[in-house]
Amino acid sequence: MIQIRDSLRRRKATPEVNISPLIDLVFLLLIFFMVTTSFVKETGIDINRPNAETAVVSKQQAILVGIADNGEVHFDGKAIDIRSVRLLVARAVADKPDADVVVVADKAAPTGILVRVMDQCRLAGAERVSVATQNKGER
Repeated sequence: MIQIRDSLRRRKATPEVNISPLIDLVFLLLIFFMVTTSFVKETGIDINRPNAETAVVSKQQAILVGIADNGEVHFDGKAIDIRSVRLLVARAVADKPDADVVVVADKAAPTGILVRVMDQCRLAGAERVSVATQNKGER
């Protein structure tokens, strides 16, 4: 009995908490959320899209070109000159040959600029160019 007490007194080691499994778990959760998060590209401007009864939701990733109500053209979140649409869309089509090009134009945007942007997209090599709309019930 005395030997047990003496051995307990001599040990007096502090208990250690192993946090390696906790760190592993945190990294696994971080990787899981990074992989499952979907990244959505936007045009970079707030647009009031026109209504259409025949609007169809596209499931495919698209190259977006935006036109604001004042006629300003945007690509990848930056305001650009209408003359550079062709070059930027050509680069994007080279990276993603199967992607559609969607022109996201405000309903108050000038029609002439919309037609010029769509024309530049087709000249850049895009096979499918469309205009983004919203369903009547959507808001």
